Amino acid sequence: MALFQLDPASIVARVRGSDKTVSLPSLTSSVVRGIIGFTILSILGFLPWPIMDRWFSHPTEVGLYIACTAVFIGLSGPCLHRLIIGPGSLSRFYQLFALAFIAYAVLWVAFWMGLRGNAGEIAGLLGGTAAMGLILAFAFGVPGTAPKVVLALFLLNGIGYYAGGKIEGKLGVDHRLAAMFLWGACYGIGFGAGLGTAFHLCQKRARALLRQS
Repeated sequence: MALFQLDPASIVARVRGSDKTVSLPSLTSSVVRGIIGFTILSILGFLPWPIMDRWFSHPTEVGLYIACTAVFIGLSGPCLHRLIIGPGSLSRFYQLFALAFIAYAVLWVAFWMGLRGNAGEIAGLLGGTAAMGLILAFAFGVPGTAPKVVLALFLLNGIGYYAGGKIEGKLGVDHRLAAMFLWGACYGIGFGAGLGTAFHLCQKRARALLRQS
């Protein structure tokens, strides 16, 4: 069952009922929008990391994750809501992203804190992106798209995550703030590309119906 009226029929009805011209995004434009929006969001979303690192002598790991998650969700709408086709995208994006990102964050943190090391990172990425991908696919009423959505999120999020980790490892000792910034940028580029791809896949049926009208 679709959530937040994001199924193909509801998207088509909103677009047809709007007095504004709605352009249908290509895969490239969706990916670019995802990269730009989520990179900005990622840099802002990880600001609690250097702030807590500087101003708190013993910040808790869970506290840091909660703070970052809150910033990610709070600022996600303006950065990314246009990944959803048609009017009414802002409120629907907030509802969908909050649900999907909380599931992603909870599973990622649970696997990471339970396993640690490379195993914890891989399990966290897989569990988190699987949960997010399933929520997106079901929210848009296209559960059959879930495997492709999960794969896109896992691969692209993983590339950004590990690229950022490599950079942080090289710069972290002597240039800690720069390392944090670049890690956030790499994470944002990878995850943003994954989100752009995921939203595009989830709205394939809606785009096809709109092209028929």
